[in-house]
Amino acid sequence: MGITKTDYIRGMQCPRMLWLDKHHPEYKVIPPFVQKRMDVGNDFGDKAMGLFGPYVEVQEYYLGTKHPIKEKMVEKTKELLSANTEVICEAAFQYDDSYCAVDILRKMSDSYEMYEVKDSAAVTEQHIKDISFQSYILLKSGLKLSKISVIHHGKNEDNPYEIVDVTEEALKQTESISNNIERLNAIAAEQEEIKYEPGEQCDRPYVCWYKQYCGQIKE
Repeated sequence: MGITKTDYIRGMQCPRMLWLDKHHPEYKVIPPFVQKRMDVGNDFGDKAMGLFGPYVEVQEYYLGTKHPIKEKMVEKTKELLSANTEVICEAAFQYDDSYCAVDILRKMSDSYEMYEVKDSAAVTEQHIKDISFQSYILLKSGLKLSKISVIHHGKNEDNPYEIVDVTEEALKQTESISNNIERLNAIAAEQEEIKYEPGEQCDRPYVCWYKQYCGQIKE
């Protein structure tokens, strides 16, 4: 089935959330304030693409949607890497069916720097999990990474993009990612619904879109 970056983050928050994403996404209800925050975050990310000069954005989507055609995204990325493109946005990689698309990938002399953009006042543990999964996929794909960073929303609104180097923290987590991917793949493949008691994970670190559904059913 394969695990994407989104699957990984949501599954690490709650295994039932991942299972519902895969089997019953029609049950999700995205609160308006969450959708607004997502839209603002997407805009923040779009504007960050030009931070390092001219770039090429990988855009291989299903017609009329923003859903990526993963195979085409990966192939286009390979073409751009072969052409020594200096900055690639949404560079896509796949390893052992796991997939991610990197916000910004910047070519250096003999390696690459990767950047994850977050419309957040600070870098959080969740952001480290996010970029750790991505760096794992890139490294397993054979890419040499010299720097792993999160770009977050700083205090200076005239130049709100603050870069934080999280290379050391991200690489520390890569050892556990393979086991987590295997576990999450098994959860997603289960035919019977995963049972998980509602609790703190329903709101942290992100509000779950299945809160209404899970609150209506009995364990």
